[in-house]
Amino acid sequence: QVQPVESGGGLVQTGGSLRLSCTSSGRALRPYTMGWFRQAPRKEREFVAAISGTGRNTFYADAVKGRFTISRDNAANTVYLQMNSLQPEDTAVYYCGAGPRVDVFRPTYDYWGQGTQVTVSS
Repeated sequence: QVQPVESGGGLVQTGGSLRLSCTSSGRALRPYTMGWFRQAPRKEREFVAAISGTGRNTFYADAVKGRFTISRDNAANTVYLQMNSLQPEDTAVYYCGAGPRVDVFRPTYDYWGQGTQVTVSS
């Protein structure tokens, strides 16, 4: 089994940057697809970005294209989300998901972290 754990959230001003990390406590025989989702109060969990097991394919929500970058280091069992030019609407709890066969754009991942809070002040 795989248990992702997120870190790196915090409070930043508009236009600032954060780098989130998601490290899996377990290891799979083959790297899983990894995705970042976020959930703001009173909203549904929203797709942010995803990366294939090899790292060769990446996917982004329109709202974050050009600002966020997803990457992974399989040797370290870690996926990253570099977030630049942060806006107040990016404020949410960010969750990392993992799974061998997922609908990338939907919260269909088999394993989830506990989330890390990102707050962007106006």
